[in-house]
Amino acid sequence: MKRSMRGAGLIFLVALVAASGLAAADPTAAPTKATPATDYGAQARVLFRIAACGGEDPIPTRLDAKTIDRHCRAMTALYASHRKAWVDKAKAFIAEIRPKDAPGVIVYPFGGGDLSSALVAFPDATEITTISLEAAGDIRAVDTFKPSKLAHELAVSHEDLEYLYRSAYSATKNLQAASRSSFPGTLMFALAGLALHDMEPVALRYFDIEDTGALRYLSDAELELRVVEYAATKRGQTPPKNVTHFWYMHDSPFGNVEIQYRPRGDAKAPLRTYRHIVANLDNSHLDADERVLVHLRTKGKVSVMTKAASFLLWYDDFSKIRSYLLASIAWMVSDASGIPPSLAAAAGYEQVAYGEFAGPYFIYDTKNVRAEFIKLWQTQPKRPLPFRFGYPDVNKHNHLMVTRPKP
Repeated sequence: MKRSMRGAGLIFLVALVAASGLAAADPTAAPTKATPATDYGAQARVLFRIAACGGEDPIPTRLDAKTIDRHCRAMTALYASHRKAWVDKAKAFIAEIRPKDAPGVIVYPFGGGDLSSALVAFPDATEITTISLEAAGDIRAVDTFKPSKLAHELAVSHEDLEYLYRSAYSATKNLQAASRSSFPGTLMFALAGLALHDMEPVALRYFDIEDTGALRYLSDAELELRVVEYAATKRGQTPPKNVTHFWYMHDSPFGNVEIQYRPRGDAKAPLRTYRHIVANLDNSHLDADERVLVHLRTKGKVSVMTKAASFLLWYDDFSKIRSYLLASIAWMVSDASGIPPSLAAAAGYEQVAYGEFAGPYFIYDTKNVRAEFIKLWQTQPKRPLPFRFGYPDVNKHNHLMVTRPKP
């Protein structure tokens, strides 16, 4: 009897999903056109205040103010230390080498929720897009989590951010774990980036990408329907069996997010846009679903950054995203996990090396691509680099390179 009741419930759910215009196994299908999108700006500002410690909004009465104050003292110290050790140096250095006419639209593949670094390299960007395997996560968690777990969740957030700031990059395993925290790690990284750079969130919406590359924003009702469907079918709970490059893309109702932000306290400032897209950028996934590439191409020429990208752009099974970049770069800053010199030169780019590079400290490199990068640094004048940008090299030296169209 219990089985038949459960089966009837699932049949009802499938019928409900179908009636709404969403296929039961496809949370990206088109909903009823009249459904208005939901703005979660209020929830974003709460998480920004209590966990990222930005702004001075009142603390919700259901939460322990002393716990939050203690956490925010630690976060203030962490921000100050990170600014002194990395942000100020990197920001000033990149400002000197970045062209004044570099586009304000930024694409950051393999970037997690690393809005912090994107705002270091491009502090005046009008639009920033990061793309990675990690879903954005459910901002609504700030309305429902148990106050008794507040201290634990804040400690987890602090630890994740401390690792990112200490290492100048975040390992994929840390990003994957953080994205599943009660306070979603991808959103936390982004909100901390706003706090670090004295910005503030104004609006937050979730979206799908349509076949045309256009964005379609989602309502709370649509998202809740997806949550029910995922729970009923246990979707997203089991890792895929065949995984290339070890890590896998998160399957979540809350995959893609947009945050509109501005300089803190300046209500008259034009809004800027940060988007995070969850996508596996290898060829097999882009062959099956190229909407993310279609969307990126609508941006035209862009500024690009990538760092600590597991050297994926070296591999031929990432040639589609690499080809997109080679067709779209107006100016790019990266570590050696960027585009191989032979491919950049063939596409009409030159590369300028900074710091020292004697080889990657880890990589499966059957084609000896490392030799190209080693030669690049050996044949150019030595240009000092006073900070780490992404990975160190095999000898723990700092390095950075610029990819730009040949004059």
